[in-house]
Amino acid sequence: MCSHYQALKDRDRYIRHFGVEPPYEPGKLDLWPGYVGSFVRRNPNADVGDGPVPQREALTGLFGLVPHWSPDTTITRHTYNARSETVAAKPSFRDAWKHAQHCIIPAEAFYEPDWRTGKPIPTRIALANGEPMGIAGLWSVWKSPKGEELHSYTMLTVNADIHPLMRLFHKPTDEKRMVVILPQERYQDWLTARPEQSMALIHHSQGVPLHAVQAPPTNGALFS
Repeated sequence: MCSHYQALKDRDRYIRHFGVEPPYEPGKLDLWPGYVGSFVRRNPNADVGDGPVPQREALTGLFGLVPHWSPDTTITRHTYNARSETVAAKPSFRDAWKHAQHCIIPAEAFYEPDWRTGKPIPTRIALANGEPMGIAGLWSVWKSPKGEELHSYTMLTVNADIHPLMRLFHKPTDEKRMVVILPQERYQDWLTARPEQSMALIHHSQGVPLHAVQAPPTNGALFS
């Protein structure tokens, strides 16, 4: 499961690849659950009015989905990934799934532990072509006890037992999982998909070639 990823901080690359202005100034490069990152969603006003409205918008939010019923944001420690097999039923994710609150999480890479030597070797995984990756996710909005609205997001994951690269990661006793990486030509399909179309798009988006290299951990909590 992906708890650590590298954000896309280059403004020009962000605009060119995702077709939308990033919502922030360059900040943290390495993101963990509870950190503030960015996500791209369909503009809710895209089909409203007569004037031209951008189809997409980029927002900031917490990495780790905070459902509307949560008393606080500490739940992000457990909601940064959503299993595609159970997302429709899990209380933390089912509302976002039911309402097709789809988003794309821009990333340069994500990190997983390679246990083939018997020890966790931090490994950076990126697209083989060097382009940014768009990870399929869900977004939500949470209202604090003070009435402030806060956005958040989660990454969708699938089983990776037969994936030629991702099956090599995690402990031998653990299920092999990977995030859903969308081909660029599928971005708009994902953002506009109806709930009944969501699962098909997830499972048709796993053919993107990946490249992995060993990388030093960025802090002591990398593979807890």
